Amino acid sequence: MEKKYNTRAILASLLICGFVGMFSETALSIALTDLMEVFHISAATAQWLVTGYLLTLGILMPFTGALMQMFTTRQLFIVSTISLTTGTILAAVSINFEMLMFSRVLQAAGMGLLLPLIFNTILVIFPPEKRGAAMGYCGLVLSFAPAMGPALSGIIIEYLSWHYIFVLLLPLLGIGMLFGLKFLENVTEVRKQTIDIPSAILSTIGFGSIVFGFSHAGEAGSGWTNPLVMTLIIVGVIALILFVLRQNNDRPLLNFGVFKYPMFVIGILLVMLCMVFLTTTMIVLPMFMQTGAGLTVSVIGLVLLPASILNGALQMVAGRLYDKYGPRWVIIPGLIIVMLSLWFFTKLTPASSVGLMIALYMILAGGIALIWPASQTNALNQLPPELYSHGSAILTTLQQVMGAIGIAVAMSILSGGMDKYLATSSAPTMPDEIANAMTAGSQNVFGTMMIIAVGGFIISLFFRRSNSSNGEVRNMH
Repeated sequence: MEKKYNTRAILASLLICGFVGMFSETALSIALTDLMEVFHISAATAQWLVTGYLLTLGILMPFTGALMQMFTTRQLFIVSTISLTTGTILAAVSINFEMLMFSRVLQAAGMGLLLPLIFNTILVIFPPEKRGAAMGYCGLVLSFAPAMGPALSGIIIEYLSWHYIFVLLLPLLGIGMLFGLKFLENVTEVRKQTIDIPSAILSTIGFGSIVFGFSHAGEAGSGWTNPLVMTLIIVGVIALILFVLRQNNDRPLLNFGVFKYPMFVIGILLVMLCMVFLTTTMIVLPMFMQTGAGLTVSVIGLVLLPASILNGALQMVAGRLYDKYGPRWVIIPGLIIVMLSLWFFTKLTPASSVGLMIALYMILAGGIALIWPASQTNALNQLPPELYSHGSAILTTLQQVMGAIGIAVAMSILSGGMDKYLATSSAPTMPDEIANAMTAGSQNVFGTMMIIAVGGFIISLFFRRSNSSNGEVRNMH
């Protein structure tokens, strides 16, 4: 007998709570300068408010594949949203750095559980022909929310205090939790399973070291020669190799059997590329606008806002287009748009108009919006139901890891380009020359991303629509 779910109410509850968590991930990035003054902390210490969030996600997400089999959907939803809400309340009333840092860890722990749960629930309650539209709405969580973080936070800080970044999120969280408690059902079967302790230790060391190492390299700019960075990345890689080898047992923490499915592999590669394009542009473009073009933080927030809104709206459209036409007719045009916009980004100078920057960022965000939902839907659609939880956990884990790696590599390229320009300058301390150096570094970053996008375009030519045998559910509206 077919199981009926109130798909709209379930999706609304998950996405509202997920939106708050992903918005929080990037919301403080633009407030770090203010927080350094308020708490009398260094830039390296303040950066932990962002790095700590990413680190918690990177450590916790690999466990969710097993946790989704050990606990019910409602249990995981309640624990994740309580953690997210408690963290948000503490952040809103924080009086020192330590309190705010603890609140960020709680927020990230809640989000680390919730994000894979969202994907897994969608795979169970929606039939394959409607998953694209549902995943399109997930774009509101995965890319729209983090893109909105710096944009809205800049405006909030200009007129209110940084506390209101979190205060204004609490009503949304309350609504999401109430919807979830009323409508969310247990959609998966609980199985007797224990977490393999050696796998858990290797996963924590591996993913934690990789995320922390790359994040630290990004903070330091050209920090790759830093002994701590090199040690963390080497330790992380070794631990991950041992972790992967360890998963060849009867109770894997993450089932790497998902990589036997070619469309899953291609889809996850394209999603990771989207994460790199999005996070890198969100970091480098505001830096260029501030140092290269001389714009204020509040103006930069307004400049980023239209692209964020377009990205969220277009992801919902792109999901429906995927359902109707398949992945290639959505993803290939998206990658062409991304390649062209990145090429134009390499031509920006301090004299470029604000209108041109807004337009280019909107075009890039639109291209990413076409690629993302179709890639992740097609990837997960090829998996059999017993691998949904593991596929969701691997997808969300690799996204966060790739975000940290992308930012670190981008900052390294940016710093290298700036140093090379200033080394040949006759007046390297003059504001105009620093602006020109920022331009040179930014152009190198966008040029590198354009080359990566070309690689993504070639990969996308092999993409085919996935077929799934899971047709056990139907919608109830």
